[in-house]
Amino acid sequence: MEKPELQGICTEIIFTKFFKKHFYGLRNYLFFKFGNDVLADDIAQESFVKLWQNCADVEHPKAFVYRVANNATLNQIASEKVQLNYSTNHVVSEVDYANPEYLIEEEEFQKKFDKAIAGLTEAQRTALLLNRVEGKKYREIAEILDISIKAVEKRIHGALVHMREQIDNFR
Repeated sequence: MEKPELQGICTEIIFTKFFKKHFYGLRNYLFFKFGNDVLADDIAQESFVKLWQNCADVEHPKAFVYRVANNATLNQIASEKVQLNYSTNHVVSEVDYANPEYLIEEEEFQKKFDKAIAGLTEAQRTALLLNRVEGKKYREIAEILDISIKAVEKRIHGALVHMREQIDNFR
């Protein structure tokens, strides 16, 4: 016999609310993890389609869509190591020509930052960006990645240590 709360996600109104609440978080998670904007959108949508198709069998919808999305992306990319190219997604729209030294320092810092991010393991990069960019708490990251909170702490600590070694005055 099905539990009443499991039947709820199969209701169109509840599913729509769930979709609106979690789609962009899932999409951003995929983007930060794999660095591909279009692929993140597509796989996030496919994950919610699979949730809708299997709604009666799913006990934890949020964990389900994250797991489906993660597996689909890993299958898509296979053994390729994906690097997040931060600079292409955060282009400075106005350039301050008044201070060329500042521009040179900014460019050097960006290169160091990109190199440091690329030097992180995929697990460290994902945890760090979910925490620092997305503002997710360790508990939320642990749920998304299906790991313990201690593992999240260790990944973020390792990432920060690496970033501090690569970049002077990194906080």
